[in-house]
Amino acid sequence: MSAAFGKCFDPSGARYGVPTYPWRFAPDGMATRRQLRAEGLRPGGQPIAAQVMRTNRRTGGDRVAYLYRLDLAKPVRPMTSRKWHALALAMLARRTCPACRVTYDYCIPTSLGMCVPCAFPDPSDLVRSA
Repeated sequence: MSAAFGKCFDPSGARYGVPTYPWRFAPDGMATRRQLRAEGLRPGGQPIAAQVMRTNRRTGGDRVAYLYRLDLAKPVRPMTSRKWHALALAMLARRTCPACRVTYDYCIPTSLGMCVPCAFPDPSDLVRSA
């Protein structure tokens, strides 16, 4: 057994407080949040049942993904019409430039804080309008 594998294998939970398994060696009946969501489930308030761990060779750190029990998972709550409306308004705000108030088909870059024409105006347009 390699040192990295041995560090990540603690099924009793003595070292990390929760049972720990190497990456891709999780026991059956457990899933991460993303895996639960793909099956239309959510953790539903249950505590973390276990974790999978992988050592990162480049940074020397560890990557951890928490596991939840499938038998205790609950179905995802359906979106209500008010939630759909709030999501549509949020996306509209992300697509509207705060400077020129034009709505685009794409989200405004957060690095610029405004649309590209407002962030980098064309100098020839300024000369023509004056």
